[in-house]
Amino acid sequence: MPTQDINIDETKTNLMADIKYLTEVVGERSYMDVEKLNMTADYIEERFRSIGCDTKRQPFQYAGNTYWNIICEIRGLSEPDKTIVIGAHYDTVSGTPGADDNASGVAGIIELARLSLKNPLPMTIHLVSFSIEEPPLFRTRQMGSYAYAESLRKERANIIGMVSLEMIGYFSESKGTQFYPLPFFRWFYPEKGDFIAFVGNLKSRAFTRKFKSAFTNVSRIPVESLNAVSLVPGVDFSDHSSFWKFGFPAFMITDTAFYRNPNYHGRGDTASTLDYERMSEIIRGIYMALKLI
Repeated sequence: MPTQDINIDETKTNLMADIKYLTEVVGERSYMDVEKLNMTADYIEERFRSIGCDTKRQPFQYAGNTYWNIICEIRGLSEPDKTIVIGAHYDTVSGTPGADDNASGVAGIIELARLSLKNPLPMTIHLVSFSIEEPPLFRTRQMGSYAYAESLRKERANIIGMVSLEMIGYFSESKGTQFYPLPFFRWFYPEKGDFIAFVGNLKSRAFTRKFKSAFTNVSRIPVESLNAVSLVPGVDFSDHSSFWKFGFPAFMITDTAFYRNPNYHGRGDTASTLDYERMSEIIRGIYMALKLI
């Protein structure tokens, strides 16, 4: 599908509507508030269905409660036996409406589903919204993404790779707004928080580079990438790390979270702080890249 056939204004409107609902109608979506999480799961499921996706729910248990991953599968046109997973968590920490973290990723997943249903991709894609990624379940086997990755391994699914959308909405044009986990990173990466980052482990290097190459060919958004060991703080800070544990290549697309966004995990992480123009271009770029890899 030619780039100009994607209506960026429509994508922007859809992203804004979903983020405002999740942050202003639902609000805080902590693992302790199962009712709010169920409300969120219902909304995501209804949004998937409204655009024509046959949606599935995957239940999993934690501390006596049932949580849900919401899955939209769209079969590929030419290589349907190959699958790419695009995922984003929909929970928040306590005390934040979670616009960037991570309503931005969830809204991106829903919009990617709409674009892909309208004009299907070569490979099959799974658009998945995960529950309970945030602390205290962070980086544990209780995460929704772990349950989903484990189920794929048991099914022996042919997963080409997984991409986690983890905070994709906050940008800055000012120098000195971008920070890094280690001081020497400043020698190689920008001072301004005006780029999107592709971050994965060493084993996912080939998949990350292939996706980055496809993305940069179709998008004007600057991209920086890093594939490193988990000892570098932040490399494994999202749902993609669950997929590593089952041998799947995976990386996250992120605005770098607390290395840039001063509203991280706070009450200030609201819908009004996000850059919907850049977010729309990122989603367009991801969709177009999926047509090329």
